[in-house]
Amino acid sequence: MLFHGTMTTNLIRLLPLITGLLPVFAIHVSLVVAINAGAIPACIPYLDGCASISATGRYEPATFIFKPAMMTEWTLMVFYWMFNVAWLRTLAGHCDGDPRTGRWIGITGVAGALALIIYVTFLGTQAPVYEFMRRFGIYLYFLFTVVAQIMLARHTIRFSRALELPAIERLGNIQMALALIPFFLGALNLVLKATLSDPDPAENIIEWIFALLMQSYFLMTFFAWRDTRFDGSLTTRLTH
Repeated sequence: MLFHGTMTTNLIRLLPLITGLLPVFAIHVSLVVAINAGAIPACIPYLDGCASISATGRYEPATFIFKPAMMTEWTLMVFYWMFNVAWLRTLAGHCDGDPRTGRWIGITGVAGALALIIYVTFLGTQAPVYEFMRRFGIYLYFLFTVVAQIMLARHTIRFSRALELPAIERLGNIQMALALIPFFLGALNLVLKATLSDPDPAENIIEWIFALLMQSYFLMTFFAWRDTRFDGSLTTRLTH
């Protein structure tokens, strides 16, 4: 018996775009809704840091946009990382690379997605233990996701050099920059916390920029998959 199933190529290639854009869209729509509802002050958080990202989705009615979008995002991220593992292994197969390439990228990326669930689940709760779980979730989400992004960019650069794909190497370099800048922002945040009397606005600004850079990384994957004609096909063969 032979079973052959192939997922739609165009749909798979759109996965990085959706993964990157959904949270950005949901967060900014939630921001506008929260401002109109009076839950947070009217402002441009990238400039004055008047509100954190969490604040945009903590209160009704904005939470009805923010939370479903973030819960959808964690599912998208799981597929995103798994397909990236498959993509890297196809590249490795063309240059005699390790067939197990990307295993830790998949593990770390999925761990980040699971941490996002913890964050969203406890968002808006007031008890100290719930506040701890919310912060625990968002910190691990950022940490695991950025680490997975760095590993993916490193493999992308290495394989594209081996296969003489300069366009893909440039995309890998852009992704590496997008993944490394947040670490410098994190160090800057620690310095500002230690020196400013009220570090919250600066921390909020850094958080918004951090999140935008991280989501921009996903968009670069769309071009890498497209230019290498990755179709994300899943094939199962059963023979009796």
